[in-house]
Amino acid sequence: MTKINAAITAVAHHVPEYVLTNAELEKLVDTTDEWITSRTGIKERRILKGEGKGVTEMAKEAIEKLLKKRGIGPEEIDLVIFCSVTPDKIFPASANIVSAKVGMSNAFGFDLNAACSGFMYGLVTASKFIESGTHKKVIVVGADKMSTIIDYTDRQTCIIFGDGAGVVLLEPNNDGLGIQDSILKSDGTGEPFLHQVAGGSEYPPTEKTVAEKQHYVHQEGKTVFKFAVSNMADVSYEIMQRNKLTADDVSWLVPHQANLRIIDATANRMGLNKDKVMVNIHKYGNTTNGTIPICLSEWESQMNKGDNIILSAFGGGFTWGAVYIKWAYNTI
Repeated sequence: MTKINAAITAVAHHVPEYVLTNAELEKLVDTTDEWITSRTGIKERRILKGEGKGVTEMAKEAIEKLLKKRGIGPEEIDLVIFCSVTPDKIFPASANIVSAKVGMSNAFGFDLNAACSGFMYGLVTASKFIESGTHKKVIVVGADKMSTIIDYTDRQTCIIFGDGAGVVLLEPNNDGLGIQDSILKSDGTGEPFLHQVAGGSEYPPTEKTVAEKQHYVHQEGKTVFKFAVSNMADVSYEIMQRNKLTADDVSWLVPHQANLRIIDATANRMGLNKDKVMVNIHKYGNTTNGTIPICLSEWESQMNKGDNIILSAFGGGFTWGAVYIKWAYNTI
């Protein structure tokens, strides 16, 4: 019996129109364009403006682009996995909300939260539904409206994050293309270094939690940087070794866009030249779950059928991992 692989057959993304530049941030906090650029590689990021516009607004736009590109209707989708740390609501799931907005009436869905590694966790989870033969068309959304949980008086975090959404469609493939292997890891001892204190069941919202800004991202930058550099680089190298891939075999590294220095360290560990690394952090910042699928969408025309692609990410919690994909199509 021919093995069924889960292959990406379409990608799309959407980012808001409003651009928050480093020059604007200089007016909000004690920072400079040079300081931000030299430490992160970020020049600007997108922010979703407008009352009542949550993360599903961006996801809706991206999904509709994907469906049009693939030439299929929303009713053909079997499953939606929505990867985000900024859902529209605690419940119902943003997967259900966006399904209703797009008309994916035959899909069941759920949300997945693994911080910045969430999209990869979602991708691997979705692949199992395809590989089992029970589902034919699965959409994985990576989207976040990080501006809703960022303190724009905290220069450690406000310079990093932006808003955006990327989506992929997974379908069965019998030609050996698609997802080949994955390594996913987590370590809960990293929780104190990158987290949101309040808003959950441990510390529900109160006047005190709001006044003390406990609903914003808290990050201890140096510790997170140290863990991210070593773990993201090591797991990317590990998946190459496990699949007997050399640097020459790898067509593209698709790294989580958290910090340009982390991206460079990962590429160096893998022995890759910069021209094989997807980087758009300078114009979007860290969109958390959106970074990898947005990269895939922007570089779609440069990837060829059969290309070896490595996805790599690190996120709060801590979570990290790598996914090895053989690209399944040429863009016409």
